[in-house]
Amino acid sequence: MNKVFGLLMVCLLSFNMAWAQEERIPAKGFAVDSKEGHFHPYDFTRHAVGDNDILIEILYAGICHSDLSSVWSEHGKSNYPMVPGHEIVGRVIATGKNVSKFKTGDYAGVGCMVNSCGECADCKADMEQSCQKGPVFTYGFHDPYHDNEITMGGYSNNIVVSEDFAITVPAGADIKRVAPLLCAGVTTWSPLHYSNVKKGDKVGVAGFGGLGHMAVQYAVRLGAEVTVFDITEEKRDDAARLGAARYVNVNNPEDLKGLDNSFDFIISTIPLPYEPFMYVKMLKKGGDLAIVGLPENSTLDITAMAFQAPNRRVYASFIGGIKETQEMLDFSIANNIYPEVEIIKADAAEIENAYKSVLDGKVKFRYVIDMSTIDKK
Repeated sequence: MNKVFGLLMVCLLSFNMAWAQEERIPAKGFAVDSKEGHFHPYDFTRHAVGDNDILIEILYAGICHSDLSSVWSEHGKSNYPMVPGHEIVGRVIATGKNVSKFKTGDYAGVGCMVNSCGECADCKADMEQSCQKGPVFTYGFHDPYHDNEITMGGYSNNIVVSEDFAITVPAGADIKRVAPLLCAGVTTWSPLHYSNVKKGDKVGVAGFGGLGHMAVQYAVRLGAEVTVFDITEEKRDDAARLGAARYVNVNNPEDLKGLDNSFDFIISTIPLPYEPFMYVKMLKKGGDLAIVGLPENSTLDITAMAFQAPNRRVYASFIGGIKETQEMLDFSIANNIYPEVEIIKADAAEIENAYKSVLDGKVKFRYVIDMSTIDKK
């Protein structure tokens, strides 16, 4: 009799676990309802934890400049209500039955993507960000793999994601500074890797903000001689502290003299309209200009650049695939390379104040929301 009762209990428990995995996951975060709107607390649900998914309790979420652009619909009409955030790190609190990469209690990160087709040539080449059917971005996008629901980002207390799109984070990592690596880190690491920046190269970093200060750290660690370009004197000491050999204030004509044909590689992280040809002229023959910033309403005349500065290459780079993101994170933590962050509470007013500081260029260098402080009522 006891054996029969025990068997029934096991079956009932198994049924309850399977049923629970089919239930949507309650979540709470901060959303905006329109491009003119303000952040407010927002309750919603996420899709159920599937067989290949993990449920992450979000501990920290970074604020990226592109979050501002998305909230304000600067690069096309956005989907609202919107919970932003694609720089996410937290703790795994549940796993699907087929998950092998994570176990409960592990740290995990999520970057700019949460899904792709997995079948096209780009996905098979570990370039999911270029998925030919379209990657599913972490917030504000229709997810065709989950009933076309709109994805919600990391300004929230949890997220459900396929283990294939989660990044493993070592237990010894400085967890409060990891989140921005999932965007700012890989966005700058990828072109440095693609252009094979190496010891002795002369590297320029145009724009010394959230992206730029990561590019400086990576290039210095790779052995390059780094010059920083920015529009203010306020960051000169910070650039030197992070290892830059030279700082150029582009508003000072004297600083710009003698720089043409000087650099093997320049990365532009500038988020505002500017004249890129100034940097193309600074490249040596065979040099690369990688553009990772997204200036609003800015156009680049690549044809004119090619004719006026032959044998230089100009290309755009967009984040990186999951494999490359993992490689970046491993390199960063092994070499103690992290963003410099200011931690803020999970509060709508604090998030809006942070947005204003980012817009005004007053942050050094990344805001990170401590999601453990969210009101749990």
